[in-house]
Amino acid sequence: MRALRMAADASGGALASASGISSSMLSRIERGLVSPSVETLERLAQGLHVPVSRFFSDQARRTDFCHVRAGRGVLVDRIGAVADYRYELLGHSLSGNLFVEPYLVTLLPGADPYVTFQHPGLKFLYFLSGDVTYRYGGKVVEVRAGDSLLFEATALHGIDAIHSGPVSYLSVVFTLRE
Repeated sequence: MRALRMAADASGGALASASGISSSMLSRIERGLVSPSVETLERLAQGLHVPVSRFFSDQARRTDFCHVRAGRGVLVDRIGAVADYRYELLGHSLSGNLFVEPYLVTLLPGADPYVTFQHPGLKFLYFLSGDVTYRYGGKVVEVRAGDSLLFEATALHGIDAIHSGPVSYLSVVFTLRE
């Protein structure tokens, strides 16, 4: 219920009001403390503009949709992040076996080259600005705005040299959920 309400960008009070139930009842339903009646489910479905069957659909088969407005991504403090590499999360995927992490990466003025990134999954990079040398294992390539890279991320990789800035790129990591 809470996920549907948040997806509809509705506050608890607004959904409760639109559904003709109390805010406290909605809160208890969302926390799994009460089982709503069929009548209450019908009211909530109307308030969310979804069919009642949506509450009973197989969530593992649902199709996720995520919209992040320009400049509204979530700034992420990544564990072990390199100094002056700014990560802005641009979306998320909540279901299925594939985990997708799309980031806008911006190298801030004090950023240094870093070539020891290594993690599971496939990585896709699309460079938006700047001119760098990128290292992947023993390969070294010159990369500039408009260029892209796709590779298995278990090999050591990263920016080997920064030739001109500012440097920004889209980084999308794909991994399988366990």
